[in-house]
Amino acid sequence: MKKYISTIFLVFTVLISLLSACEKLDLAADIHSCIEEKIKEIKKEELRNPPAQVWKWEVDGDTYYYFTSDCCDQYNYLYDSDCNVVCAPDGGFTGTGDGNCPNFNGQIVKTLVWEDDRAN
Repeated sequence: MKKYISTIFLVFTVLISLLSACEKLDLAADIHSCIEEKIKEIKKEELRNPPAQVWKWEVDGDTYYYFTSDCCDQYNYLYDSDCNVVCAPDGGFTGTGDGNCPNFNGQIVKTLVWEDDRAN
């Protein structure tokens, strides 16, 4: 009986650990899993000032994700939906990005997907 109880306790402990490791983010929009993983990585870092944000950009039939950087003179990066860096639309020493962004023809529809709320 004692062995049975300790086995149940072990299984219960493992299940609790697994469930707590699968953190579900509260996101404003559906996103690709690799983008969600990038957000989880940011949450492991120290709190940024200003807090990190992720925006979903929809333009010309494509979806991109814009990640803000922490503070001064750093690029804010734009990723495609497969987590490949497309460009830095702004930021950097001049504030004008890296100059490698595509020429978007349509209006960019921007939706805030996530903002680090640990400061609140």
